[in-house]
Amino acid sequence: MNYGRVLEIAVDALTGHRLRTFLTMLGVIFGVGAVIGMLSIGEGAKQEALEQISILGINNVIIKAKIPDESLSSDVGLARSPGLSLADAENIAQFTEIVANIVPQRFEPIKTIYHGSSQASVRVVATVPEYMTSSSVEVDYGRFITPSDNETFSQICVLGAKAKKALFAFENPIGRNVRIGDLSFVVVGVMADKYIARGKVEGFELKNLNEDVYIPFNTAVKKLERIPQVSGGQVSYWRGSSQPEETQKYNTPEIDQLTVTVTDLKYIKVATKLVERILERRHYGVVDYETVVPESLLRQTQKTQQIFNIVMGAIAGISLLVGGIGIMNIMLATVLERTREIGIRRAVGATRNDIMRQFLIEAVSICLIGCVVGIVLGVTLAKAISFYADWPTIVSLSSIVLAVGVSATVGIVFGLYPARKAASFDVIEALRYE
Repeated sequence: MNYGRVLEIAVDALTGHRLRTFLTMLGVIFGVGAVIGMLSIGEGAKQEALEQISILGINNVIIKAKIPDESLSSDVGLARSPGLSLADAENIAQFTEIVANIVPQRFEPIKTIYHGSSQASVRVVATVPEYMTSSSVEVDYGRFITPSDNETFSQICVLGAKAKKALFAFENPIGRNVRIGDLSFVVVGVMADKYIARGKVEGFELKNLNEDVYIPFNTAVKKLERIPQVSGGQVSYWRGSSQPEETQKYNTPEIDQLTVTVTDLKYIKVATKLVERILERRHYGVVDYETVVPESLLRQTQKTQQIFNIVMGAIAGISLLVGGIGIMNIMLATVLERTREIGIRRAVGATRNDIMRQFLIEAVSICLIGCVVGIVLGVTLAKAISFYADWPTIVSLSSIVLAVGVSATVGIVFGLYPARKAASFDVIEALRYE
């Protein structure tokens, strides 16, 4: 059988009724477009979540200080709990088999820094040199805090990308002075730009790292005054309570955050339980801290994304199912219209298999042509969503392969019955059909 000739006949049959063919393809076009569009949204959201969680560090356990709920703790416990402290870090760091690194951070209550007449809204982060190994941040140029800076209480700072741009625009800030609080700090480095599209992952708020300014931890402890203030229920620039200091029932924390990096991802659950037990014992059962596990956030995000993809895929699949039913309906009508043609072809030597292949190829051709148009529509839809809705979208090769495979399957499944019906016609009855 000459498949080239069969394909040529199929194309002639389809182009002979252009409007009908186009209307038949619509279900496939919209179905494929929807599949690619929905999968591109899902893939984009997945990639964004991975990037955002990687900022927190997939091998990390993050402990954040928070205001304790006084109704859930005794006054004695509240008074005895020291709050999150360096002593907590020292106790956790003793378990060297599972703890690779531990980084304390203080978020200073300074929201604006200055250089001459320029100013920048920032978050001043007091930390140690090991911070670089516990997070995904990188230095663009210059350097980060060194052990020497920390030991000698040096007044140096490293600017985030946004802070650098606000203070120095296109100038090189290395060696220049900025005012943080009442002190002058020398800029020794600038961090690489770290894009964060959305502020939350599974309910956990992410800070814009480009607004951070890093200073040595010991410098902050010794030279920067910590003013009591409250921001919601979380410790962020918090040094106390909204209550008068003399009536405060609990101690203010020494540090605002601890980042514990485990030696291997397989120890993440063990390390989390270890951290919680140590803190529960040291804080006398007072929950004045919050534990965040990026690895758990990632699993929650992936689970949510999987459900989203299944739901969206099912919706798009319904469009393809409707398109397939439309193809079957039109092909059955086409078979009846061409009954006499089928009889003539059988009379001159065509076999039942030849007839079946002819109509099956026509059905698959409708689906594949519709698939091509649907792919263009899906890619355009993904670009439009990304542009107008500001949602990240990624059109992957696997989604296109899936769309083509599903389209071919739809063509075969829904074209098989009409093709078999055409092949089953009796030659004499077909020739006599009017």
